[in-house]
Amino acid sequence: MCMTANDIVTLFEYDKWATNRILEAVSSVPADKYLEDLRSSHGGIHATLVHIYSSDTVWYRRWTGSSATAHIGKDEVPDLSSLKARWTSYQGDLDRFLRTVDEAKLMAPLSYKDLKGNPHSEPLFQQMQHLVNHASYHRGQVVTMMRQVGATPVGTDLITFYRSKPA
Repeated sequence: MCMTANDIVTLFEYDKWATNRILEAVSSVPADKYLEDLRSSHGGIHATLVHIYSSDTVWYRRWTGSSATAHIGKDEVPDLSSLKARWTSYQGDLDRFLRTVDEAKLMAPLSYKDLKGNPHSEPLFQQMQHLVNHASYHRGQVVTMMRQVGATPVGTDLITFYRSKPA
């Protein structure tokens, strides 16, 4: 199954919407709770958001012809303000890239090496679906961690995105 270029653009509009909602929601979390290690997959709220951002940029770099050799560490992005700035810049780059994607590009296998140096190749649309699915999974973890620290999370379900769009 392949997605059209319009489908991919919509999927990434959703991802951007959900990311921006989560970033806005965590703005109300006190800094000590935001940075706290909650022993989740990647630590706490901040570390998990940095992981999502880092993973997004790893995939983006693959799609644009360069390869990352490591994830960005949470220490490289020390707070929410710096994370938001980086994410805004990345989203602009991604938006420009998405304007170059057509069905032929989506179907074409794209070869890359993972962070361990192992070679892989899948159609671009599968890699792009993976990125959004991966981010959704970890945003769900952030929602749980927000509840753990007493914050009010926001909904980021795909259907909520569709319902928020004008008919």
